[in-house]
Amino acid sequence: MTDARRTLVRRNPWPEGVSRPVVPPLQMAVVYASDSPDQLDAQYAGKVPGYTYAREGHPNADHLATMIDGLEGAEGGLILGSGMAAVSVVLMGLLKAGDHVIGGDQLYGRSLRLLTQEMSRYGIETTLADCTSAAAIEAATRPETKMILVEVMSNPTLRLADMEGITKLANERGILLVVDNTFTTPRAYRPLEHGADIVLHSVTKLLAGHADVTLGYVAARDPAVRKTIYDFAVTTGMTPSPFDCWLAERGLYSFNLRFDRAQENARALADHLAGLKGIKRVVYPTRPDHPDHNRAGPLLGERGGNMVSFELEGGRAAANALTLAMPEVAFAPTLGDVGTTLSHPNSSSHRAVPAAEREAVGITEGFFRISVGVEEIEILIEDFTRGVAAAAEAAKG
Repeated sequence: MTDARRTLVRRNPWPEGVSRPVVPPLQMAVVYASDSPDQLDAQYAGKVPGYTYAREGHPNADHLATMIDGLEGAEGGLILGSGMAAVSVVLMGLLKAGDHVIGGDQLYGRSLRLLTQEMSRYGIETTLADCTSAAAIEAATRPETKMILVEVMSNPTLRLADMEGITKLANERGILLVVDNTFTTPRAYRPLEHGADIVLHSVTKLLAGHADVTLGYVAARDPAVRKTIYDFAVTTGMTPSPFDCWLAERGLYSFNLRFDRAQENARALADHLAGLKGIKRVVYPTRPDHPDHNRAGPLLGERGGNMVSFELEGGRAAANALTLAMPEVAFAPTLGDVGTTLSHPNSSSHRAVPAAEREAVGITEGFFRISVGVEEIEILIEDFTRGVAAAAEAAKG
């Protein structure tokens, strides 16, 4: 008979059997017990497998990392608490006072803020440069330049980096090349296969794909760099939630299907928007009028992705009218859900960037970014036709 006094406070062994779960289990344990000090020493030394404390690693994070490793052609990837944690662990874990880093001048707003407003407090200098031009990146290099951080496809302007030229430059000069592959995803581009040193993702977005988790991922080609990143991440507590990892893994199983359907919708929606009165410009990589169209084919093939940006005629009044006229399209500062979301960088991701710098790269009050989902395309065309018409009326007055 079971002693009820022990049952209430002692953990019972997990039931075992000859069968196994089809769905990977969710393991919420924070603490893992070992048999002896010798065994624990062996675990920390890497001589035997096992977990000790969830801040230093847990099964759901490792299982998810292995799946993304497979997509990216990487080894030893690390899951972190957010996409910005992935950016932060690379910058702060690998750079030191006196180092210099070059960032693309059209990065995600929080990445720009980290580079321009935070890194200097640690004695790390930053230069922003146009990553569509390897010559511009080269002109920004210094003897103390240790890292280049770029997005293959910039957020939210959807410009394409000169990856071939930048990779060649970085490799020749021994500069770490870090690639944020969130927008393009490994479905369209695999940075490590093209010579990058480090790849990172906001798993929150397209990989997880259901707007219900917050996670990041980073993988490095060099095992020594991987170890440095890992040590910094677990020391500073950039720990992911097991539940978020479990949800992200569930979402990842449908990633290819979701990506392809959303991409098909994005192409059609971009072409439709380009024909509407009141639209100043549409930005989509595989369209002939994209400023980097000649680069899109060699870089991405036919995979333009699911992101579309456009600019309305008119200012904030037109922007407000657009969102109010299409309430079923979520107006939110995010991307990557199964349904379409719409964001306005001036009032969200890039609100902290000085206005002159926003306008210099084309982020005006009429500029929007669409994360296209998997709905029937007819629904999206109806929504945006109505929204753009309402914005055009607002722009008149």
